[in-house]
Amino acid sequence: MAKSKARQDIVKPDAGSLETAARSASKKGKLPPVHLWNPKFCGDLDMRIARDGTWFYLGTPIGRPELVRLFSTILKKEGEDYFLVTPVEKVGITVDDAPFVAVDFTAHGAGEAQVLRFETNVGDVTEAGPDNPIRVVRDPETGEPSPYVHVRAGLEALIDRKSFYRLVEIGAEQDGWFGLWSGGAFFRIIPAAELP
Repeated sequence: MAKSKARQDIVKPDAGSLETAARSASKKGKLPPVHLWNPKFCGDLDMRIARDGTWFYLGTPIGRPELVRLFSTILKKEGEDYFLVTPVEKVGITVDDAPFVAVDFTAHGAGEAQVLRFETNVGDVTEAGPDNPIRVVRDPETGEPSPYVHVRAGLEALIDRKSFYRLVEIGAEQDGWFGLWSGGAFFRIIPAAELP
């Protein structure tokens, strides 16, 4: 009898309960304090963030941008795993690459005084610098670069192709490397010797 009661207490996670909890935890203009929330793991949810930033639930794209934004505010990374977290739930989701995509940027200043401000597909804005570094990973087979910028709490955005091409146009050489200045830091992209 105790076994069947324990099974009744198990609640399968779903997007609806997460949405309700996230809405109640959100305050206008402020991100929920997910770093303070450590509920028990409730299981995995059939939710996936594709490399292009599209969120899927049960294999179908989530078509409501405001819902995607809401879910993005309760996203947490632990090690290499991603979770949606509320004060009472923690569910695992799949992230194909980075959870966000940097879809645009602005550059202010020049040289070492330059500041690059990125905007993501879910509305986050981040300034690249020592706390929010830019990094580039090259595919070992093709050599194709995948550039990322840190957004918040260990979460990164893949910088989209059009923005990356624009960044390369304002890059500079420093100590044998071609890269980008932002927030007083220099971020290496490629050895200067490999430039065409």
